[in-house]
Amino acid sequence: MKVYAINGSPRKNKNTATLLQKALDGVKESTKDKEIETEIINLYDLNYTGCKSCFACKRVGGASYGKCPVKDDIQEVLEKVSQADGLILGSPIYFGNITGQLLSFLERLLFPYLVYDKNHSSIAPKKMPTAFIYTMNALEEYMDKSGYLSNFNNIESALGHILTKPLVMYSNNTYQFDDYSKYKADAFSQDEKAEHRKVQFPLDCQKAFELGASLIK
Repeated sequence: MKVYAINGSPRKNKNTATLLQKALDGVKESTKDKEIETEIINLYDLNYTGCKSCFACKRVGGASYGKCPVKDDIQEVLEKVSQADGLILGSPIYFGNITGQLLSFLERLLFPYLVYDKNHSSIAPKKMPTAFIYTMNALEEYMDKSGYLSNFNNIESALGHILTKPLVMYSNNTYQFDDYSKYKADAFSQDEKAEHRKVQFPLDCQKAFELGASLIK
């Protein structure tokens, strides 16, 4: 069995990556009786674009029907993920939505599986369980009232229709800088941010662990 975590953050050891690793730790803990491998894929290490609208994935009888034909750095990743036993996606939130890097990845992963028939069927080769971890500077109450959840729901609906409905968790009011005094960021109190991280982030790590533990039934 193989479970992949897709890191949509440019950082490899900060909030999103840390929570993804905790989720994978949870997967391993819950599947001790099974042979299972886990891997984090860092999208910002790869050179690729979003969907190019070539529609080769929709051409009846075509060599690329049901899969993306574009040859770039994520071609192999898409093939690996198509056969996964679990998929955990993670992203910081930029302007109320996931990063462009992760959105481009999802375009390339999901669109080839969507059939243009009357039911908009899915021909995904495996409907593996999925999860989504969102990290953001925004407070939970701001996220709720500012349209973030609507944006997230659009992505989750597509994921649910084509693969499976994702488990979801949020990490709010994240700590962004190691030293706030070096940045123009006086909208925030570093002391309050630091205290929140000290108390809340370990709880978020536990939530991510539990999310991973419940992914594989």
